[in-house]
Amino acid sequence: MVHRDPKTGETFMLNLVDTPGHVDFSYEVNRSLSACEGVLLLVDCSQGIQAQTLATYYAAKERDLHVVPVLTKIDMPHAEVDDSILSLSSLLDVDPDDVLLTSAKSGDGINDVLPAVVERLPPPVECDPSAPLRCLLVDSYYDDYRGTVCLVKVVDGAIFPGDKIYSAHQKTKHDVQETGLLLPGRYKTKGLYAGQVGYIIAGMKSTTEAKVGDTFFREGAASADLKALPGFQEARSMVFASMYPTDDSSFDELRVAIEKLTLNDASVTAQQETSGALGMGFRCGFLGLLHMEVFHQRLSDEQGIQVMVTAPMVPYTVIDPKGKQFTVETPGAFPESTKYYDVLEPMVEASIITPASYLGPVLALAKEKRGIQTNLVYLEDERVIVTINVPWQEVVTNFYNELKTISSGYATLNYREIEPQKSDIVKVDLLINGKVLDALSFVCHRSRATPDGRALCQKLKRVIDRQQYEISIQAALGGKIFAKERIAPYRKDVLIKSGKTVGGGDSTRKKKLLAKQKQGKRRMRTVANVQLSQDAFWSVLSK
Repeated sequence: MVHRDPKTGETFMLNLVDTPGHVDFSYEVNRSLSACEGVLLLVDCSQGIQAQTLATYYAAKERDLHVVPVLTKIDMPHAEVDDSILSLSSLLDVDPDDVLLTSAKSGDGINDVLPAVVERLPPPVECDPSAPLRCLLVDSYYDDYRGTVCLVKVVDGAIFPGDKIYSAHQKTKHDVQETGLLLPGRYKTKGLYAGQVGYIIAGMKSTTEAKVGDTFFREGAASADLKALPGFQEARSMVFASMYPTDDSSFDELRVAIEKLTLNDASVTAQQETSGALGMGFRCGFLGLLHMEVFHQRLSDEQGIQVMVTAPMVPYTVIDPKGKQFTVETPGAFPESTKYYDVLEPMVEASIITPASYLGPVLALAKEKRGIQTNLVYLEDERVIVTINVPWQEVVTNFYNELKTISSGYATLNYREIEPQKSDIVKVDLLINGKVLDALSFVCHRSRATPDGRALCQKLKRVIDRQQYEISIQAALGGKIFAKERIAPYRKDVLIKSGKTVGGGDSTRKKKLLAKQKQGKRRMRTVANVQLSQDAFWSVLSK
């Protein structure tokens, strides 16, 4: 955007990147910070500093970025402006006089934000117009007519239409067709110069050709002395779930939709897989549970694709008897028995900021989720910071919702990955009429196997429709059945015909008819397949 200083009349080109605050999107925050000279740190003064606020602040400081603190929603009746300023000063070492007070609703302080950006944040200073071209790929999206549109920051040199560029990490070559600025729509220019942020169109037709964080050189200029810019980092998926189209014929449409969405969400991984129960689909990796839910919603809203999502699973490291390690991302790949295997469970260090009055329930929840408290700090505003080491699997299975419930919505959560720990992890199989239903098998801690397996069997019993034959639902651990539910079949009274009792008082005749019916039911069960509706799967997989 173009900003004109109301005092001096000078014109400035500002490029603003809005990043989400949730911890699941820390990858997007970090790659955006790599392209910035400074940040506006927004704090809702009706809620105070959140756990993710601290994480974002420290990430910016690690990159030596200048921070402008901004308090928002100061017009709210329950806004605690003074307490928020005090927290900023004590926790983040911020000068209280530097905090901007704003309200988007009333407009208070809004006109002070952009002048503060110009005054307090430095311009691009490490840019060399005379050096060979180096530009950072900040973001990208797909245009149906032009292909991939790349948003770049030119650090050194300049880039013009007709240039041939080379990707440092993808090792691919492209011809630049168009360059321009974002005002905020695309505005075509003759080129982009050092320090500018804009867009380039380079004829990329495949969505996999643009990896966010990549560096572009001019073709032929790449050498050992010309290093790629920092900022490129392969995202590590923390949660895996399978996505299947509700209609088998729409598999190709799902593939195209996922490719388009992963263009500007480089943290999502997708691999094709086949399920015996659900057909062809994709095994997708996400940064967290909210990230998965947002991606699922985008498939529906932006691409018009309805999909079925299986229960999320975290990646486990399995060590076989010979000491060889391999990563397991699906229940189907997990060993049937871990008697001769060691399993490393992913762990996170979770920081919870909660009012002191809810400390007891929060610690009880942490203990229930196999968490270990490592630190406890009291803040000035009657809140506490609790730090716990907890298994990542426990966090992705409804931990956040339970935390919000027991704290009346006041507690906030942030986490970071730490070293995995050896744990007693097992695989639970779900069988229907003796056949394993791979889509519903799951991996969990041994202490949760029996209650979770029984609960899932009972849930399946409620959602599966009765058939003409008996349906047996079983949960198995290491090949041994530990839970079973039975759905009785519809049964015709074969002893009644035309309103009269067959065989009169002959018990032998009645026994023969009942045995014949039982044999027919058994034969029907052998050749029949239980059909699970889409609604049944959704209700079972939803937590």
